[in-house]
Amino acid sequence: MATCGEVLVKLLEGYEVQRVFGIPGVHTVELYRGLAGSSIQHVTPRHEQGAGFMADGYARTSGKPGVCFIITGPGMTNITTAMGQAYADSIPMLVISSVQSRSQLGGGRGKLHELPAQGALVAGVAAFSHTLMSAAELPAVLARAFALFRAGRPRPVHIEIPLDVLIENADELLASEPVSVTRAGPAPAAIEHMASLLANARRPLILAGGGAIDAAAALTQLAAKLDAPVALTINAKGMLPSSHPLLIGSTQSLDPTREIIESADVVLAIGTELAETDYDITFQGHFKIPGTLLRIDIDPDQTVRNFPPKVALVSDAQMAAQALLAALSEHPLAQRGSDWGHKRVAALKATLDASWDEPTRAQTLFLQTVLDVLPELVIVGDSTQPVYTGNLTLNRDQPRRWFNSSTGYGTLGYALPAAVGAWLGSQDAGQGLPVACLIGDGGLQFTLSELASGVEARTPIVVLLWNNQGYEEIKKYMVNRAIEPVGVDIHTPDFIGVAKALGCAAEAVSGIEALKTALNATKGRQGPSVIEIDQRGWMKGLKAS
Repeated sequence: MATCGEVLVKLLEGYEVQRVFGIPGVHTVELYRGLAGSSIQHVTPRHEQGAGFMADGYARTSGKPGVCFIITGPGMTNITTAMGQAYADSIPMLVISSVQSRSQLGGGRGKLHELPAQGALVAGVAAFSHTLMSAAELPAVLARAFALFRAGRPRPVHIEIPLDVLIENADELLASEPVSVTRAGPAPAAIEHMASLLANARRPLILAGGGAIDAAAALTQLAAKLDAPVALTINAKGMLPSSHPLLIGSTQSLDPTREIIESADVVLAIGTELAETDYDITFQGHFKIPGTLLRIDIDPDQTVRNFPPKVALVSDAQMAAQALLAALSEHPLAQRGSDWGHKRVAALKATLDASWDEPTRAQTLFLQTVLDVLPELVIVGDSTQPVYTGNLTLNRDQPRRWFNSSTGYGTLGYALPAAVGAWLGSQDAGQGLPVACLIGDGGLQFTLSELASGVEARTPIVVLLWNNQGYEEIKKYMVNRAIEPVGVDIHTPDFIGVAKALGCAAEAVSGIEALKTALNATKGRQGPSVIEIDQRGWMKGLKAS
């Protein structure tokens, strides 16, 4: 007899799942019955939140859903924060959990790991949560999840399986086939309308988000054809190469960039929410799009949120960008303004370069030094100062090379487990790229134990620990609002000693040359390397040099 749990593993193999992240428990062991003999590899985090963050990082580098096996009750309450981050950033994540037997659901009998309504708990951080009431439902609900991942706006999906359903006879499901779903293409009438407006624009501009990440090639051609400046959200970095003359960067929250956006007569927003964490990170308000707004998104609801458009198109971003390119070939282009396009972008870059303060320049130099040694590096960031700086000053040459938790949900502790998942995802996608976690001393203490997971999984990630001895960004925020700082000057442990005790290579560095030497030493290692950079020492060293 093949149980429901065993068939689940077979079906996941059919959907090309290569890894699952989870911590086995008494209520999930039946999910593992078929795992040992399968092609799916298992990664054990040290906390279910770490499992979710690993799945998130895995999805971002591989382009495939991250899959988790999670125990009922505390396992689900632990993973909801990670699901919230993935939900905010539209990351595909499949969370499969156990739940009490069908006859005991909502019974309030004090059963082990019992929650009154587990599905309701996670409903706010999932595209949907489904309770499997019989094994026969399994192929259909998996098809629904993967249809969302492949053809809709990808977000976490939760499937909970009652303990008695997990052991049901599911022999008849072994022949089930994966369902293939294709994303929706663009409506010709909307494409023609958009093409006409863009062709007649004298000052066109493009705002692209992470939802358009697979449209990078077509979007680059579209920008060149229109001579349109392009602003990218943080999750879209790399869609245009860093040296591209039309690339504004990710500076939409700064006044000089806002002036360009407000000067545009037609704005194409593709795969972007136009939301606060990309367009108003200083919480000043006043972001405006006075020009004619065109929006393309796979999510119909999103096409009209925050800023209502003149024309909205529900479509896959890549197919829409390609269709716009084809349609524009049939339209004569209006003469662009003499001070628009690459000339306006060059002037903007000069203005911004002259405006950066000393800490911003120092942190940018730190990031550039890292990339000088490891140019192909995927940098997975937390909520920490060099990440905030890099969001503004750093551009990448390829997509999926810079992402962090300072956008959307804004969690702390994300970067370490997400970097472990990102390295595994890069391997499974055949890229084999190096991966670094960029995290502060406060954030690292949220998930420090996941260093052991990285050692166990033999992931050679580089942990770049920016140590400013506390929650310095929040401390500044409190001072600026005339609030006496409380709770921000936290104890700083001996990170190097802890990292070594957990099996990592670890050292503290100060200065550019020491950083380069430490980074070069990470090459060829089989596990994590922790490099601690003291913020004060870094600044002092730069002044001395």
